[in-house]
Amino acid sequence: MLKGPLRDDLGAAVPLDGPPRTLASLVPSLSELVAVWGRADDVVAVTEYCTSPDGAFDAAVRIRGTKNPDTARLIALRPDLVLADQEENRRIDVDRLRDAGIAVWVTRVRGVADVPVTVRRLGGVLDREAEGEALAEAVLAELEGGATGGVVGRSTPSACMIWRDGAHRGADEQWWSVGPETFAGDLLRAAGLPPVVVGDDRRYPRSALTELRAAGPEVVLLPDEPYAFDDDDAAVFAEWPATVLRCSGQPLFWWGPRTPEALRWLRGVAAAQN
Repeated sequence: MLKGPLRDDLGAAVPLDGPPRTLASLVPSLSELVAVWGRADDVVAVTEYCTSPDGAFDAAVRIRGTKNPDTARLIALRPDLVLADQEENRRIDVDRLRDAGIAVWVTRVRGVADVPVTVRRLGGVLDREAEGEALAEAVLAELEGGATGGVVGRSTPSACMIWRDGAHRGADEQWWSVGPETFAGDLLRAAGLPPVVVGDDRRYPRSALTELRAAGPEVVLLPDEPYAFDDDDAAVFAEWPATVLRCSGQPLFWWGPRTPEALRWLRGVAAAQN
């Protein structure tokens, strides 16, 4: 357990006198982390999107989604601690829980280097210091591996798509991709696949395909979330001078236990382009 007054990743005070006995999670990746650390049975509530590991939260109450949780129902359950994330959850929902006397721990992970810091602190809060330290060291080892030879040759520009307007819009259709100032974008950069940027938006740039192609991505990733890209979507890029890969979105967007494996996989993709 962390010593002294507890403060989450945003510096907010978290009123806990000891390790929380009951937990709730508003973030799928944090739910997965709790389960991997052996505390799934202590989770009383999760979102509808907290589906991994399979069956881990069958006994937990489902409280809608990350952006519209049923805070009244969650407050009635009185968990010792609710886990939330700055990127995934709304401040108004966190404030409602805190105003009702519920302790909330908010994480902030903007890049891969933030993961070791956050999981070490979470390990301390959740009475899983050894697990937090082991995961932090695994992430740092993969980052070191990439820096010292995990990627052979030059960096390979990439485009990781997350949404499209729809083919019915024709030439006016807009596509969204991850930018460098997101966790997924930084993960790609760390693995040797820096995301291209179209325009001024460095988080989730939106552009026509003609603009995106002109930016020169040599790898196009089509994950299955938040938009479920399929074979028809992949066919749009058939004539591009790029490697097109359909893949799971969880290694890209769910930081935590998946991060070391995600770095290894992406480095392999980058190495294959050289």
